[in-house]
Amino acid sequence: MTGRVDGKAAVITGGAAGIGEATSELFAEQGASVVIVDRDPAGEAVAKRIANARFFRADIANEDEVRSAMTYAETELGGIDILVNNAAVFVLKGLDATKEEWRQSLDVNIIGTAMCTRYAAQAMRRRGGGAIVNLSSISGFVAQPEFLAYSATKAALVNMTRCIALDLAPHGIRVNCVCPATIRTQATERHMQQTGETEEEFLAENAPMHLLNRVGTPREVAYAILFLASDEASFITATPLMVDGGYTAR
Repeated sequence: MTGRVDGKAAVITGGAAGIGEATSELFAEQGASVVIVDRDPAGEAVAKRIANARFFRADIANEDEVRSAMTYAETELGGIDILVNNAAVFVLKGLDATKEEWRQSLDVNIIGTAMCTRYAAQAMRRRGGGAIVNLSSISGFVAQPEFLAYSATKAALVNMTRCIALDLAPHGIRVNCVCPATIRTQATERHMQQTGETEEEFLAENAPMHLLNRVGTPREVAYAILFLASDEASFITATPLMVDGGYTAR
């Protein structure tokens, strides 16, 4: 049976854990060759576990490292068909966020995403087209307490998606984004540890915010990314897709 991205070459940033890891696994299962780009060396073990995957260690806040990562991917895979801009930092603060924390958020979530897109799109143009999926969030659409630094970058990503889709459409490159609500990942675990919140308290607070009365899984987001990256979404571009269990419907 042919996979939904069979024969495609995909680059997935932030693939060492969470949604990026689940997306790397799913894309490989569906026939893609995958390059995981992450600053976390744990990505090496993820790539070894996944069939037809490679790992390139890079911090997307560093343009030289981004350029090297995309050159590696194009060389190793023979081109780039798909880019998943998943890498992000989570500065969950309001007005108390420092200038350094703001800079970190912007350097990774905004500028890093733009640089990854720039160099991957160059490879896609040589390939004759491609698909890019950005990871935004419901935080780009709704106000949440003490989320200013994070939410501002995710809101920017929604309009960045539209702008980049406009610019790249003449080259046969589609650009969309997915907007998850609360997803249970390693970042969630770290947040609970930092706040001292128990699992029961976390679920009691967060599950009822979603119409489905639960939080999501990385795999569920990965399936949405897979759809937008696949030829099944060939007439979809510049679109934010909510993967939020109904969170934003209230």
